Amino acid sequence: MGRPPALLADAGLRAIALDLPGHGDALVPADREVAPWTDVLDTLDHLGADRFVLAGNSLGALVALQATVTAPERVEGLVLVGYRPHDQPASPRLQAAWDAERAALAAGDLDAAVTAGVEAWTSAGATDDVRAHAARMLRGQLTEQLAHGEPSLAADPLGEGTTVLRTLTVPALVGVGEHDMPDFFEGGEGLARDLGTGETVVVPAAGHLAPLEQPSAFCTLLLDFVRRLPEQ
Repeated sequence: MGRPPALLADAGLRAIALDLPGHGDALVPADREVAPWTDVLDTLDHLGADRFVLAGNSLGALVALQATVTAPERVEGLVLVGYRPHDQPASPRLQAAWDAERAALAAGDLDAAVTAGVEAWTSAGATDDVRAHAARMLRGQLTEQLAHGEPSLAADPLGEGTTVLRTLTVPALVGVGEHDMPDFFEGGEGLARDLGTGETVVVPAAGHLAPLEQPSAFCTLLLDFVRRLPEQ
C-alpha cells in the first residue's frame, strides 16, 4: 500500500512530509516552548519552498491552519481532514476513548493505551498494516509523552475563537473519514462554514486517520484540488 507522499511524488508533485514536535523522529528539547506551525514554516524555508499547499490530518489540520494564519501570503491552498476545535465539547465516544487511554497510562500499561488508541482512531475495516502503522505512531508518541511530559505550547495564532479563520481567503478543502467520530463531522462542518468551502468531503471507508487508511482516495482528492487551484 503506497503512502501519500510516495503517491503524490509519483504524480509529479514535490511532497514534503515532516514530523511535528513530539511525534515520529521529532523530539522536543528540554525547556523548549513548542510552536509546531513555526517548525513547519521553518522547515519549508530550509527546503526552499516559498509557496505551497498545506495538507493535514487531525492535529496536522490544526497546525496547517495555524501556519496559514501566521503566513497567509505563502499558502496556495489547504486540505484539512479530521479537524475538531479544542473548545468543542467531546462526544461520549471521544470521551470514552480518552478515558480508556488515560486509565491505561495511569496503570502503567502502555500496550493497553496503544490498543485503546488504535481502536479509537482506525475504522473496523482497517487492514492489519494500517493498524500496525497506527500502533507504531501511538507508541512513539506516548513513550515520548511519558518520558518528558507534555511540552509547553506557544500562544495559539488562531486565538480563542474562530473569527480569524473567517478572514482567510486561501482556497481550502475540508474532509472527514466516513467512519470517524461525530466530533470530526461537526468540527469539519464548522470549519467549512468558517472558510467558506462548501460541503465537507467524506473519505469513504476510512476512520479518523483517513490518509493512512485510504491513501489512494486521499491523494486523488488532493491532486484534484491542487489541479483546480488558480495559476499563481
